[in-house]
Order: sequence, then C-alpha cells, then structure tokens
Amino acid sequence: MPVTKELKQQFSARFGKGPNDTGSAEVQIAILTANINSLTPHFEKNPKDHHGRRGLLKMVGKRRRLLDYLAKKDVNKYRSLIQELDIRK
Repeated sequence: MPVTKELKQQFSARFGKGPNDTGSAEVQIAILTANINSLTPHFEKNPKDHHGRRGLLKMVGKRRRLLDYLAKKDVNKYRSLIQELDIRK
C-alpha cells in the first residue's frame, strides 16, 4: 500500500519545516521508511517477486544515502530521527 497524500502531509508537519515541506531530508526519510515498512509483508508472501524487490532495495539505498547526508549535516537530528522512526543503526 503506497503512502497517501494525507500521510505525507503528516510527515511534513511532524518532521519538516512546514506542512508542505516534502523536500527536506527528514521528511524524505520518513516517507521512504513508511514505503519500506508497507512493502515488507508483500515480500514475505511473495518471495519470488524479484522485480519488486529491486525497487525495495533501491528505496533502502536511497534512505541510507539520505541518512548519511543527515548524519554529516546534523548529528542530533539524525539520532532523534532514527530513534523516532525505529531505524536501527
């Protein structure tokens, strides 16, 4: 199930600078995390969906790059974000 417009607005209000801020790294990481978490049960039921798994791995890689950027830019925001979103590192 993809992330809805309302959920993106909630992430923008919670992590971003304003209600329409979807470009900041924190909001992008939150949206990607929601997408990744929604796709995980699909791959438990469909282990042979390799095309979909490639898309999932691309999302995980993009989230990893954004997290690395945020860690370089502001360590405190990085730590609070991975704690709030329950991303282990």
